Amino acid sequence: MAGHSKWANIQHRKGRQDAARSKLFSKLSKEITVAAKMGDPDPDKNPRLRLAVKEAKSNSVPKDVIDRAIKKSVAGDGDDYEEIRYEGYGPGGVAVIVEAMTDNRNRTASNVRSTFSKNGGNLGETGSVGFMFERKGEITYPASAGDADTVMEAAIEAGAEDVESDENEHIIYCADTDLNEVSTALEASLGESESTKLVWKPTTTTELDLETAQKLMRLIEVLEDDDDVQRVTANLEVSDEVAAQL
Repeated sequence: MAGHSKWANIQHRKGRQDAARSKLFSKLSKEITVAAKMGDPDPDKNPRLRLAVKEAKSNSVPKDVIDRAIKKSVAGDGDDYEEIRYEGYGPGGVAVIVEAMTDNRNRTASNVRSTFSKNGGNLGETGSVGFMFERKGEITYPASAGDADTVMEAAIEAGAEDVESDENEHIIYCADTDLNEVSTALEASLGESESTKLVWKPTTTTELDLETAQKLMRLIEVLEDDDDVQRVTANLEVSDEVAAQL
């Protein structure tokens, strides 16, 4: 799945460069509040909240913002959000999964459908592309965490399933239900990760040329700019040459 790794790297770096901090903080705070509402407000007793807080910290969300998001759930403040997954096809027939968190299903569905149609895509029914992905836990470490063999050994001992390493980073995958346990074990051997989250990992990919890949990235950018959208995943495959230009 080298192609997926390259695409993940492109998304990862682009997200760091382009995402407006206020919008990113808002989405991460929303996830923290929802996670805390659904379980215990103590991250040590709530795996989903622990992961949400960890992801927020990896994106430099201030501690007071994190604490405020948790307190909001305890006080019962804020809107009641519903988690919705949308599936469709982007330019070039690439499968796209959109994860949203909304207090108005009609508004979000309308916005997502419009974004797909205006950017060369087509929103499908639930399940229309989901079969091309697997739900996995994803833990990312910088290349400085160790060489590929060292990280692979640590990942296997922690209970992970697979590791993708390149000159920039190590991406470790595990069963979605094991993410909390595996990430905790890895912290003991490799230290703090750069990112720990649940993802949709493609089982099949679609290769695109530069022009079509740029159109797809535009679709993803507009989707991610929607306040209701938490995360967008695509099963894009690109060559080294296209990846370099992107």
